[in-house]
Amino acid sequence: MRSLPVLSSLLLAASAPTAFAAPPASVGYAQAADYLDKDGHPERYNPLNVLDGRDTTVWCASDAEGAPRGMTIGFKGVATVDEVRVYTGNGSDRDAFKTHPRAKKIALEGKDSARGFTLEDKRGLQTIPLNPPVTGAWITLEVKDVFPGSDSGAPVCLTDVILYSGGKPLNGTKLAPVLKYDARQAQVLGTWFGGLEGAADRFLSFYVDGTYRFVHEPLGGGEPSVLTGAYTTSNSRLSLELPKKGKVSVKFTREEAEGSSGGHTLALEGDLPEEWKEPFRSRP
Repeated sequence: MRSLPVLSSLLLAASAPTAFAAPPASVGYAQAADYLDKDGHPERYNPLNVLDGRDTTVWCASDAEGAPRGMTIGFKGVATVDEVRVYTGNGSDRDAFKTHPRAKKIALEGKDSARGFTLEDKRGLQTIPLNPPVTGAWITLEVKDVFPGSDSGAPVCLTDVILYSGGKPLNGTKLAPVLKYDARQAQVLGTWFGGLEGAADRFLSFYVDGTYRFVHEPLGGGEPSVLTGAYTTSNSRLSLELPKKGKVSVKFTREEAEGSSGGHTLALEGDLPEEWKEPFRSRP
């Protein structure tokens, strides 16, 4: 009889999980080089609209030949996307859906993988499994082909793109309160790249929820370092929470990069770690 407690303990230990899976990295931002009304009313059709799970908000871009029709979606860490649910077109009402061109073929590309898929021309979410999945700290989404709208001059639109990992959504209505355009935040939102062009080793990401993530991956090997914290923006200043330093006020300049159409640089001035003091750029 004395062996029963021991046996029970062994059975419990055997049935218990040996490790806890880390929660999937949620969506942190969406960026687009251009979109409808970007300069006049950027809040109307900006790419954050496709992440909020609401059919009353949409992203639209010019359907003219050669115009950019895509965006970059970033995660708070590295994400593995094995399913995507897409609401093509302008789903705000039936007339808008018919008037605007709808995305027909979409390509998703991560760090080491890419997938393409074709949508049906109908309203509502369409579920597309991704096997193999697309993985990365950010992915690019590009509209490759469209269903024509009744207005030949109307922009192409997407209503929602909900990304899933292991059956869990990485974005959607739960994130809707923070997925709103903020003019001050928009100046820095996204991932900025430091180091050699084509071989970046520093990655500074600003997310819509007011947090940031800095990753340094030394090109010569060595252990990568990661810093995370909160940030706020005010005109041309950032307030950053740095480990062991507390809140640091930083002046920043964001300028168009020379010889890089659509590219920008970000320079920070303040009491920062050495790895932050060289300018960052908007492209790897």
